[in-house]
Amino acid sequence: MSCYEYKKKSPKIGNECFLAASADVIGDVEIFDNVSIWFNCVVRGDVAPIKIGENSNIQDLSMLHVTGNIPLNIGKNVTIGHRVVLHSCTVEDSCLIGMGAIILDGAVIGEHSLVAAGSVVPPGKKYPAGSFIIGSPAILKRQLSEQELVEYGQHYRSYVQTKDEYLNEVRIL
Repeated sequence: MSCYEYKKKSPKIGNECFLAASADVIGDVEIFDNVSIWFNCVVRGDVAPIKIGENSNIQDLSMLHVTGNIPLNIGKNVTIGHRVVLHSCTVEDSCLIGMGAIILDGAVIGEHSLVAAGSVVPPGKKYPAGSFIIGSPAILKRQLSEQELVEYGQHYRSYVQTKDEYLNEVRIL
């Protein structure tokens, strides 16, 4: 992992986090406990703050960035899938953001929501808790069922377990 100070602001990293050696974390970034940031991710808090809540995971090739004075906030127990782009948005607690999704400036994804793989969430769009969000541009398809709320809301647990395994079992050769 490479952490960079930028304009006298350095990343703050919580306890029991796994940051892959190829991940880059820059500037005003706060990473809470039990977070994992996987291979080839960029978390670039150079012009506004980025916060990543406890137990959340940022999967391989994802890009987190900010613009102007709009922060990027990720709640706790969130899964950010592979190759996701998050730009100055808010993802509330217990969400699952599918692979390749793009969420743009000022958008808010309500807690316990699912953003389908490949979806593009327009700037400023706000979705209520428990939403199934899909498409390009993304629309609210329906509310998630009780079973889906449980299933998707607990997806982060497998990544907390994998993170712990990596902390204990992986060594760089």
